[in-house]
Amino acid sequence: MYSDLSDNAQPTAPDLTGPERLDWLRLIRSRRVGPVTFHGLIDEHGSAAAALQALPEIAAAAGVEKYTICPVEVAQHEMTLGRKAGAQMICWGEAAYPQALYDLNDAPPVLWVMGDASLLNRPGVALVGARNASSLGVRMATRLAETLGERGFVTISGLARGIDAAAHKAALTLGTIAVQAGGVDVIYPEENTQLAIDIAEKGCRVSEQPMGTAPQARHFPLRNRLVSGLSRAVVVVEAAVRSGSLITARNALDQGRDVLAVPGHPFDARAAGCNLLIREGALLVRSSSDVIEAIGTGVPLTARVVKPAVQSVPKPSPLPGPVPNHRPLSEVSALHSQILARLGPSPLAEDQLIRDLAMPSARITPELLTLELDGKVMRQAGGLLSRVE
Repeated sequence: MYSDLSDNAQPTAPDLTGPERLDWLRLIRSRRVGPVTFHGLIDEHGSAAAALQALPEIAAAAGVEKYTICPVEVAQHEMTLGRKAGAQMICWGEAAYPQALYDLNDAPPVLWVMGDASLLNRPGVALVGARNASSLGVRMATRLAETLGERGFVTISGLARGIDAAAHKAALTLGTIAVQAGGVDVIYPEENTQLAIDIAEKGCRVSEQPMGTAPQARHFPLRNRLVSGLSRAVVVVEAAVRSGSLITARNALDQGRDVLAVPGHPFDARAAGCNLLIREGALLVRSSSDVIEAIGTGVPLTARVVKPAVQSVPKPSPLPGPVPNHRPLSEVSALHSQILARLGPSPLAEDQLIRDLAMPSARITPELLTLELDGKVMRQAGGLLSRVE
């Protein structure tokens, strides 16, 4: 069951200054720095500026030659693109940052948002499903989005065709968030251009990717973890057994969110994933009443503002939310090498990889995500992993 994040309220703190925000952007855009590594560096060095200064030496100690951090000009250009697109940059720890994402140990340090950012801190339900949705599936997604919206829930989805698009359209005037795989200023698929424009005007679009980034296959699993992470529950309306929607459902379970599914005819492949989820314990959904019964009413969460690291404090209090155990980058680099040595072009089950490495899954899973962010590992349906050559 989704926990009430307002229980962990923190004292109010000011947002980052302009120079601090630029340093945060440079740090997360630097090579080999994903969200988990970012949080570790901030925790170890106290500020993004100090972490940037230390990065080349840390990389050299880890055996990475000729390491360079993200240039100031690159980060400034991204911020310029954001301003031109009318996007808002929200950093981890700032007042507008989504409270729900503090549950994630790989929470994005930087989000780009277009539209009404206040929706990010309203209770949300993810509605996901097949791109080649059936007429019944579209009608079900539409009805769920409408009735959940009337009860105070924001509809969260991935701006894909089919179920995603139907859910967004139905919730436009009630509150909807589109989580994008590429840059927040890059609309994909093209057929949803007008819908994306409407969402930016009446709802909210959000992405952790750099401005101007065209979505690639490796970006979609990362987007899916944010769709579930922003939500109190994930409702799968239609999905094949091997689909991105089931990846989102798996992420939801890992994040402690509820997973619900709409049953379908056993002869319809688009219902096979939903039926499988129900067989494995997902709650069956007949209407929005089933969703509300599972997660409660859509009462907005009490605002929680956390204390970000600031440049003037060398060793601030620990960052709020779950922070993983931090190890020297040399140890992290060695683990990355072991993981990549075990993987090849042929898919390997994640469970098998963990057994082969003989290490706890809690140690390997965050590094797999870091390697995905770095474009070195691709996650496929069914928990399969392959190395990107």
